[in-house]
Amino acid sequence: MLGFSTQAVMTDMDDRRGYIGLHVDDGLFKAAFVDVRGEILEVDEREASVDSVSEMLNTVVEIIAELKQRASHHGRTVAGVGIGMPGMVNWESQRVEWAPDLPAIEGFRLSEDVVDRIGVPVVMDNAVRLAAYGEYRCGIGRDASNLVYIHLGTSVGAGLILDGLIYRGALGLAGQLGHMTVDPDGLECRCGNVGCLETIASGPNLVRRTKERLFRDRSSSLSSLALPGRGELTPERIAMEALDGDDFSLMMLEQTGRWVGVAIANLLNLLNLDMVILSGGVMVAGDLFLKPVIAETESRARWIPQERCRIVGSPLGGQATLIGGAMLARDLQRSGDAR
Repeated sequence: MLGFSTQAVMTDMDDRRGYIGLHVDDGLFKAAFVDVRGEILEVDEREASVDSVSEMLNTVVEIIAELKQRASHHGRTVAGVGIGMPGMVNWESQRVEWAPDLPAIEGFRLSEDVVDRIGVPVVMDNAVRLAAYGEYRCGIGRDASNLVYIHLGTSVGAGLILDGLIYRGALGLAGQLGHMTVDPDGLECRCGNVGCLETIASGPNLVRRTKERLFRDRSSSLSSLALPGRGELTPERIAMEALDGDDFSLMMLEQTGRWVGVAIANLLNLLNLDMVILSGGVMVAGDLFLKPVIAETESRARWIPQERCRIVGSPLGGQATLIGGAMLARDLQRSGDAR
């Protein structure tokens, strides 16, 4: 993190400062100006190229400049920025180490030059980790000292809060839940391992498995989408068809939920968490997805009473990373340490 002063002590919750949370996600840039309580006052969302670091940085600078101007209309100033990035973000070096979904940004790091262009103190972290922090500070996790936030998207990632602090690990790379082995005889993952959770539970792999089954089972309302040129099959669509009563779609969600439950049980047995928060396209199905997740978790982490560890959907949804980034910038300015 660069530009944050450990001597900047905030004592007035009603001051006019605010913070920007920004999420870079495969060509879609989302940002919000957030007050010190975590309330979003302004938002900006735009599509832009992520084919190079310079193009990405230009877009980030433009969005922040726009939100600074809008903040001034509220009589407020921007005091810091928290940026959520995909992939493995090294906390100490503030560098993107590995981003398989956006390889062009690998190697990007915050530097004095970048901070000078942005014009305010800035910190960068993994996007899912910031989402966990957003729910912990301002969402459903406010009363949980130990929680995990799991995002089931293009990849599968997790953010951990342990004893009220963000857990990053020795190199700042913790949270790669998608690469936990759940099926030693499973498929090869793009990371080189075999049987990773991501090969089963990520959005693209749920779609892949669904299409493979649809070629053998034509009774589903999704059948036409398995053919080329018949529309896009997505996790959200599978979830919506399940809600509409399609048995095949429900079966695919239940299978995925069981594998997610296996991974969660491993986490609970290891870490004794208060709460598990799930997000991603499959969560459109709500309880239809949560029920098999919870059932599988309970069968494999029997010693933890259900009332002592809630498994829930993310109420903040797509805003979690934005709020988490803003709150991390706020807390760094307050104390100089939000670890």
